[in-house]
Amino acid sequence: MTYAETLAHIYALGRFGIKPGLDRITALLAALGNPQDAFQAVHVVGTNGKGSTASFLCSILKAGGYRVGLFTSPHLISFTERIQVNGTEIEEADVVRLAEAVMAAAPEETTFFEIVTALAILYFAEAGVEIAVFEAGMGGRLDATNILQGVLCAIAPISLEHTDYLGKTIEDIAAEKAGICKPGAPILSARQDRDAQFIIEHQAAQLDAPLYRQGESFDAFWLDGLLNYRGIGVTLDALSCGLYGRYQSGNAALALASAELLRAVGFPVTPQAMIAGVANARWPGRMEFFPGPPRLLLDGAHNPAGAAALAEALADIPRGQLFLVAGVMADKELSGILAPLLPLADRVFAVAPALERALPAGELATYCFGAGVEAMDAGSVAQGIELARNLAQDDDLILVCGSLFTVGEARSHLKSRNFEPFRG
Repeated sequence: MTYAETLAHIYALGRFGIKPGLDRITALLAALGNPQDAFQAVHVVGTNGKGSTASFLCSILKAGGYRVGLFTSPHLISFTERIQVNGTEIEEADVVRLAEAVMAAAPEETTFFEIVTALAILYFAEAGVEIAVFEAGMGGRLDATNILQGVLCAIAPISLEHTDYLGKTIEDIAAEKAGICKPGAPILSARQDRDAQFIIEHQAAQLDAPLYRQGESFDAFWLDGLLNYRGIGVTLDALSCGLYGRYQSGNAALALASAELLRAVGFPVTPQAMIAGVANARWPGRMEFFPGPPRLLLDGAHNPAGAAALAEALADIPRGQLFLVAGVMADKELSGILAPLLPLADRVFAVAPALERALPAGELATYCFGAGVEAMDAGSVAQGIELARNLAQDDDLILVCGSLFTVGEARSHLKSRNFEPFRG
């Protein structure tokens, strides 16, 4: 099969939907010879900041001289973004070869995410990865990535999400996410809602696992635009941060504290590697600038907590007018995503990503106009970007936001790359 045919076959497994559980992935990996035993793994779970935290940690471990795997989802432009070794994406030829082996061994009704997780694990084993950072797909307890015996679990901030699958309350969702933690393995927690923190503390006690909380065991803060880290046993001052935004202090702190604790399981990193790793971290589509004039900023915040963090980060960006190129999914709650951003906007260019789930641009424009902001139906993502560019002055800022689909399509347009819009 070609790469395109392979992806079409994998994507078709979406017909099996989301089916939480570990039976299929367990059987699949056993049939492949249990490649997960070839390397150590770290779990990163949570609602917002998982990807940034994982990116920081991988960058730190790479700077420390280790061969590091990174598994994330969804992708922005290309499927290959999901599986990386030392920052290099898997080759398309390897996707074809390994997918054939994985699908041949897969039990009936194995899901898309289970196939992709197994593919990543097999690739990391073949590539000689020493340690891999796995971002959980959804939840944790029944997520396919829970097949890995993680030596450490980092929990990013938790908020309401996927309530049809994870539960209707913060406590329910926290229990699902903390369910990925392993007996005796350290747990690191970002600052959490009180109810989420209670669940995490309970889970740590049940597992006899040491718990390290941001604000107590470790933390980080900004001073004159530089990051200062106060860790479990390490203090670092005046760090340059490769990821933009005030909120990245928490993600960097979580990654740095994780790196400190990995020493105990055979992966020591020096303070110099920590400094270099934070400076060199990259995470596309999250507070990602494209130079102008006018400047463009891409951010994939697609829930209320992420939108609030984005709005806070905008306060640090000097600009003339702020133009939003916004596109959202029809199943998302508009006010939660847009309420923090619309008061900052001078004009909205409403767009619709090329997916059936996208809210029509006209409906989004009507909503924004009703909220008191000048808005227009700008059509496609590419059309919205070009309209905003034509109307913006050199010192204005164009923010592309509302959905990872919108950001991925925008990024493919700006980089003239083929866009693979499937998510899972």
